[in-house]
Amino acid sequence: MSDREKFSADELAIVLSHYDIGVIEAIKEFPRGSRKAPKLLVQTERGEYLLKRRAKGKDDPFKVAFCHALQLYLAQKQFPLPHLVGTRKENNSMLQCMGNVYELFEYIRGSGYDNSPEATFDSGRILALYHKLLRDYTPEYEPPTGSYHYNRQIGGSLDQIPEVFSRGGRNTPADKKQVSDTLIGLREAYLVAAEKVNTLGLPEWPLQIVHCDWHPGNMLFRNQRVVAVIDYDSARLQQRVIDLANGALQFSILGGGDDPAKWPNHVDETRFSKFIRGYDTVDMISVAELKAIPWLMIEAMVAESAFHVAATGSFGRIEGYGFLQMIERKVAWVLANVDRLVKLASHE
Repeated sequence: MSDREKFSADELAIVLSHYDIGVIEAIKEFPRGSRKAPKLLVQTERGEYLLKRRAKGKDDPFKVAFCHALQLYLAQKQFPLPHLVGTRKENNSMLQCMGNVYELFEYIRGSGYDNSPEATFDSGRILALYHKLLRDYTPEYEPPTGSYHYNRQIGGSLDQIPEVFSRGGRNTPADKKQVSDTLIGLREAYLVAAEKVNTLGLPEWPLQIVHCDWHPGNMLFRNQRVVAVIDYDSARLQQRVIDLANGALQFSILGGGDDPAKWPNHVDETRFSKFIRGYDTVDMISVAELKAIPWLMIEAMVAESAFHVAATGSFGRIEGYGFLQMIERKVAWVLANVDRLVKLASHE
């Protein structure tokens, strides 16, 4: 695995000279998130800040401007997120310097997700608040579109996987028919789920800015309450249920170490229900949206696994075919329990 990108001493001195944050007392590496986007924790007499250099390919000024305008709007509405710090002269949230794009945030201390029902409930509640605040938000810059739902690129990714596996060396699955059967099953489940969602009316539902990456790793907690939501790079124009279903999946899916064969098929039903209930306390979910959630969860699982495995042959540190088999099992469980999940989501 490649080393993390780092700031050079000269680069750091030039970048920090553009900000008025007081006398610097300490600077520490902050090795989280993308290895291509270096981050530093900067401690000053005025507080703590997080400095980030955007990764190449993630530094398009117009896309960054869209993300920053969204965060500044949410900050005005008192939404919990790290506030952007403006530059000394122009008070610009984005520093373009030396061919790079830099961001400076106020640093918020918090802990990770503890899997508790209380933290899960609050994660759903905060997602509803996010959607409610942005319902009438009109972005100055054109937002991205598209999502894991009915995405035409999924088929292409599934088609690429056998070739990716054939180049994989010792981790190449021996049984090509078994691989083919798994990929066919995932494709069929994805298409069935997408059609079900469309039949429920999703294409006609209102569009708004959604987060599109609502998972535990993008939340900071204190006393089982969300104190900050981070990473707005995937924000886009979609139906809110796209976020809601993926959030319900991310906060209820069960893993278990590096061997996906040992992961359970079912979701954590308590956390699934708590996440939906938290959302519903702030913004009421329609019956049609509730019915769409399990089908969208199937789409989200297939889409995320297909894109990752087609790109690298694996999912993070996990061998690709074993991961796809696990997804196949989880998809089958959701298919067999659609009515049960809708009932749980309906709080019946």
